[in-house]
Amino acid sequence: MRLRPILLRTILLLTLAVAGAHFKGAAAFAQEPQAPAAAQEAPLTDTPLDQATKEIEKAKVQLTALQDGAKQNADNDDALVGLATKADELSRAVITISVNLRPRFDQIKNRLAEIGDPPKDGQPPEAQIVADERNALTAERAQINAVTGDAENLSIAVTKLLNEIIEMRRRLFADTLFRRTEISVSVLDDAASAFVHEVSEFSQALSSWASFVWKFKRFPLFAAIFLSLASALILLSGSYRLFGSYLRRDEAIENPSYIGRLSIAFWSTLIRTLALSVLLVTSFFFLNSFNVLRPDIAPVIGALFGAIGLVYFVGRFVNAIFAPREPRWRLVRLSNLGARSIGYCLLAMAIVNALDYLFGTIGEAMGSPLVLTVVRSLIAALIIGLILIAVSFGKPMLAKNGDPDAPGRHWPRGLGIILRVVGAGLILTALTGYVGLARFIATQLIITGAVIATMYVGLLSGKAISRQESFADTFFASFLTRRFKLGPVAIDQAGLLVGLAIYAVALLVGIPLILLLWGFHVQDLQLIAYRLFTEVRLGGISISLLGICTGILLFAGVYLLTRWLQRWLDGNVMARSHVDLGVRNSVKTGIGYLGVGIAAIIGVSAAGIDLSSFALVASALSVGIGFGLQNIVSNFVSGLILLVERPFKVGDHVVSGTAEGIVKRISVRATEIETFRKQSIIVPNSELINGLVGNWTHRNKIGRSEIPVSVAYNADPQQVMDILLELTAKIPLVMRNPEPHVEFLRFGPYSLDFELRFFLADMGDGMAVRNNLRIEILKRFKAEGIEIPLPQTDLTIHRDARPALADAGKDQPNEQEKSADTPMQEEEQPVRQLRSKTADGNRKG
Repeated sequence: MRLRPILLRTILLLTLAVAGAHFKGAAAFAQEPQAPAAAQEAPLTDTPLDQATKEIEKAKVQLTALQDGAKQNADNDDALVGLATKADELSRAVITISVNLRPRFDQIKNRLAEIGDPPKDGQPPEAQIVADERNALTAERAQINAVTGDAENLSIAVTKLLNEIIEMRRRLFADTLFRRTEISVSVLDDAASAFVHEVSEFSQALSSWASFVWKFKRFPLFAAIFLSLASALILLSGSYRLFGSYLRRDEAIENPSYIGRLSIAFWSTLIRTLALSVLLVTSFFFLNSFNVLRPDIAPVIGALFGAIGLVYFVGRFVNAIFAPREPRWRLVRLSNLGARSIGYCLLAMAIVNALDYLFGTIGEAMGSPLVLTVVRSLIAALIIGLILIAVSFGKPMLAKNGDPDAPGRHWPRGLGIILRVVGAGLILTALTGYVGLARFIATQLIITGAVIATMYVGLLSGKAISRQESFADTFFASFLTRRFKLGPVAIDQAGLLVGLAIYAVALLVGIPLILLLWGFHVQDLQLIAYRLFTEVRLGGISISLLGICTGILLFAGVYLLTRWLQRWLDGNVMARSHVDLGVRNSVKTGIGYLGVGIAAIIGVSAAGIDLSSFALVASALSVGIGFGLQNIVSNFVSGLILLVERPFKVGDHVVSGTAEGIVKRISVRATEIETFRKQSIIVPNSELINGLVGNWTHRNKIGRSEIPVSVAYNADPQQVMDILLELTAKIPLVMRNPEPHVEFLRFGPYSLDFELRFFLADMGDGMAVRNNLRIEILKRFKAEGIEIPLPQTDLTIHRDARPALADAGKDQPNEQEKSADTPMQEEEQPVRQLRSKTADGNRKG
């Protein structure tokens, strides 16, 4: 009884202890939400949403600044180009903001789908923590939608600004071209007086600058000149080493080929012009970098270098195309006099344009009045128009007899009329006051025409070189043949690549030059190139050519790495481990397919191609696979099964249907079997999986060979068997376990039939072993007197009809011919029977 109170007190104490622990835990749980209050005092990093909001506000400020700048610089094309570049960068930045928020938006969307909708009326309430999470995610999603909407509106505003800038530049260009100036005598007088004043000011500025440079900037001047000459000489010397044979004409060649003339015309014009351009550009760069040029002299020096480059380019073009002094290198059918006259006229027009540009730059630097620039352009347009009209009345075409020294013929009627119309239109445009338009047309006639003609010559050169069996006659092809030991086919393929490279050089050099001449700026070309290589839009799909090229390079790199890994594993790891040939082939094939798959995934990912865009295509392909491609898929799966299960391997001797031979290759679609007649049979993998396939070397190459032997009935069977076993024992390739043995098969119609059976470690040796063994058997049988019988037949000849026929002949003397023929027919009958029985015996044997 005393134990009961003690037990009750113990139970009570344990209950109080458990209750105390429970209340302590509840108190701790109640205090837990207060922990973040202390944490709130620590600085928090901005979330992606906060960063996006700040970037949007910053972009709005930048957009406002760009809009104000466009309004203030509506008449300045250079400033508008800079503003357009900044606006394009801002547009890409805004798009990036939306793209960066997209992953978080998808996460919120997926999480809300997992949580589900809130419970409806009448349903059990959900946990408070779930409701709080849904409310927080919904609020964050609303904020992301708001920021994304601001980004879209901002992107639309930036696009609108870009369109406005483009329209301003287009209107400014049109206003500049079609601005009309009144041409009168007073205008000419004002221009003359302004010209005298400009010459005086420019001479003073030039002399003061020259004396300053000589006294204080002598060393930087010589350093800039030296560095410029070094750059040009490096380019020129390297070009001569690579294209030396295409930069000068060989006087020893009497009748140069068309491809040779084209190549020399294109490369001599391009390389030498580029060398001079490098000299002029580097000279201006170094002179400006070393502070040799003053702000008022720098644009004049730049214009001077540009004029020199223009004149030199046109001169090289004239010499390359028309070849005034070397008619055999001429690319057009002109007489000598016509080539010289046209060449001089083109060069004169280039000089007039260059001087107009140079004097115009001097006028801007000296602050000359606009009337002087107008008059200079007027004079230049009039001179060029008169030159075109004069050229149209010439006789430059080659005579009909083909003699370049003979007097030429008139232009084709259409071309002569075009030259006169262009020349007269140029003069009329200038005289009516549209001097800017006339100057623009004159400049494009000379420079753009020369660039287009050079591009055309380059394209013709590429076409001629890429023509089949044409590249082999060139110097570069001879160098490749000597250096890399290339054959005719490889040289012909190299010619195709060289032709494509010439196409690329002609287009990549010519098109930017033409765009620059037609009013584009360098920033415009950079923007076009950037958009071309990063974001080409086809409907709603954005394609990046740079990304595609990167993806192709990565795919090629991973593919080559896979091939190297295959060779390394096969030649080092598996070969040293003496792995079976079939296993090595399966491993190589599996690694190859795995590597190609990984390379494709890496390439597609690097190219930025969204695989979800191909969902519709994939669904269509699945239908096609279900109908038209089921055999291909079946063969593909069967090929994978063959590589993994390996019922046969490369090198096995197999029999499948009518095909018997050695397995040479196992691919995912078909297996190549080479017969013993060296015929390759391509068997679909599905037939090998679903059909019966005999494999003579599945586990090993051990196989049994048989040699049938027949002897005469008078031979001793035991002696025959002993001889066969004795001869077989002398063959080293015959296995001793299982040991050879001889079977006494049957009593044949004319012989005793035996069969020698033995095993070989490699069935591939069976043919040689059987041949040698047959020879030894034949020799031994002859030595032992054992006969190998031939087919035998017993014949019975009956001659009973001859006496009866003789008696009948005596009784009937008038029928001698008939009685004489009858015995001969009956004598031939046994012979026919003999032949028939012999043939029957052969068939039975």
